Amino acid sequence: MNDRFDLALLADADGVHLGQDDLSPAQLPDDARARLLVGFSTHTREQVEASRSLPIDYVAFGPVFGTASKQSEYSARGLDGLLEAVSRARHPLVAIGGIDGSNVAAIRGAGAAAAALISAVADAPDPAAATRYLQARFLESPPGSR
Repeated sequence: MNDRFDLALLADADGVHLGQDDLSPAQLPDDARARLLVGFSTHTREQVEASRSLPIDYVAFGPVFGTASKQSEYSARGLDGLLEAVSRARHPLVAIGGIDGSNVAAIRGAGAAAAALISAVADAPDPAAATRYLQARFLESPPGSR
């Protein structure tokens, strides 16, 4: 569930993803933290470093590439920005932003634990087939092989 831990609890969701402008993961009630996986969005080196001390399960970083799926005040960080974020993160890092079949293997090669994407699946004629294809491309590259 995005942004709202209270709705995540009501929906019996597995987790909540919090952004920079949402409730800080450090302010989650203990019962919510015990029940939910918690992710946290970052966009800069400073935000990734600050995430190191937060009670979270993963950190998201991006946009790695340009994207039209979501408005962002941050410019694309590129693979070099992703590499730096991976090296500074204490938690598994999920890359986000402009990821598709042409670059998803490079995301894993840069050391990301996972990739979050919208358009490459939602805009595909067969979203299930697109998901299988993207997963296979992601797994083609050994982690941190760049």
